[in-house]
Amino acid sequence: MILRQFLHREPIGISYLFGCGGQAICAVVDPVGAIEPYLRAAEEGGMRIAYVIDTHVHADHVSAGRVLAEATGADCVLGDKADVGFPHRAVTDGEVLPLGNVTAQVLHTPGHTPEHICLLVTDHTRTEEPWFVLTGHTLMVGDMGRTELATSAEDGARNLFRSAARLRELPDHVEVLAGAYAGSVCGRRLSGKPWSTIGFEKRHNAAFAITDEDEFVREMLIEIPPPPPEAARLRAINGGLAVPAE
Repeated sequence: MILRQFLHREPIGISYLFGCGGQAICAVVDPVGAIEPYLRAAEEGGMRIAYVIDTHVHADHVSAGRVLAEATGADCVLGDKADVGFPHRAVTDGEVLPLGNVTAQVLHTPGHTPEHICLLVTDHTRTEEPWFVLTGHTLMVGDMGRTELATSAEDGARNLFRSAARLRELPDHVEVLAGAYAGSVCGRRLSGKPWSTIGFEKRHNAAFAITDEDEFVREMLIEIPPPPPEAARLRAINGGLAVPAE
């Protein structure tokens, strides 16, 4: 297993490259900004980028996903609930993306946005148990993702409650590798530590620990931070329904 984490400051977010060094294949998740760091990381690991995956249609930055996919010949991957205007590989809940000795199972986890997916990753050279889950803006370290950027806040929160329940069923040891950290407008009370575990978040993440749906919705509807600037336009750009300003 090879795993690289890329921490971004403008906008605040986290991208990942992971895969199988032995069979020279990897995926990039939620790329932001210039594509050269991802190309360099893949080259240093002797790997080909097979998949470029956006966990959701982002509203706080312009995704580099399509640009990176075009540059590498990789599949541009989104969940099958994504309403976008460009060719891509639409993955379904439960689908497994093979990466040599590594696999990534798709989990449809709506709430932050309707199309959001998480990726449950296993290194089969070590065990058949999942090692970590890439959670995007569904579950972050310290909070759950905001729910009103693509639907009503309450509808999003009810969907997110069901997604949270699904993630809570994962073994406590599974590592949580989120798509944002402290300072992001996509969550509240986020930690500056950019990784955690399912077990730690169940014990110490106030929203994630709630098992009553109405209580969860009330929790998610308080202290909603200001929306990202031009959120609707950014989602349209990332969905291929608008073009970036020159």
